[in-house]
Amino acid sequence: MAILTFLTVLTAALPLVNAHFGLEYPSWRANTLSDENESYSQWTYPCAGVPSNATGNNVTDWPLDGGSLVLDMHHPWTYLFVNLGVQINPGSTVSNFNYSLSGQTFWNVTGNGTLCIEKLDLPSGFKPKDGDRASIQVVTTDSGSALYNCADITFRANATKLSGDKCKSSDNVKAYQVQSGAASSSSGNGGSSTTPSQPSNTGGVAATGVSTPVLTSVVGLAVLFAYSMAL
Repeated sequence: MAILTFLTVLTAALPLVNAHFGLEYPSWRANTLSDENESYSQWTYPCAGVPSNATGNNVTDWPLDGGSLVLDMHHPWTYLFVNLGVQINPGSTVSNFNYSLSGQTFWNVTGNGTLCIEKLDLPSGFKPKDGDRASIQVVTTDSGSALYNCADITFRANATKLSGDKCKSSDNVKAYQVQSGAASSSSGNGGSSTTPSQPSNTGGVAATGVSTPVLTSVVGLAVLFAYSMAL
């Protein structure tokens, strides 16, 4: 708890950034960028201050083996973490995001615009059933405080990931999977998508492995902060 408190205070002390991000798919709990939702703040852990199903209808059907994610990125670069929390009791707010959907580490995303990840694979051993409710937490952080948004989902056997024409990233947006080994890279053509944890040369987002030793201490702080807050 002392470490978590220290990281929270230290991260909050970093210069705040003006830019935020949008969660386009699955549908976010509420539009935390709207002037009509001034009570919500993307700086508020774990979900910008928005409880589950605040609007009663922003719940997206998601495939049993993982689905798509679409973000509207407003930062020149950011570190991206995606987590999953399971609803324990019907109607309760999901606030414990103890599953990572970011691969074995996290992503470094560069460029402003749309980022579409065609499929987020579920953790090994996690087998949801049709009708199970959960929430997806998206965390971004760069030189300022971490930002949060969440989306409520229902796992469905008949749900599918987004098709190629609906999952297109901006030409200038690239996602880099941070790895613990030597760096490797792949690039793709503009206007489509990819799965960052599994590099492909057919997608619009270049999924590149970044060697951990080249990252700055800010990255280390971001990793510790995001994972500690998810526990």
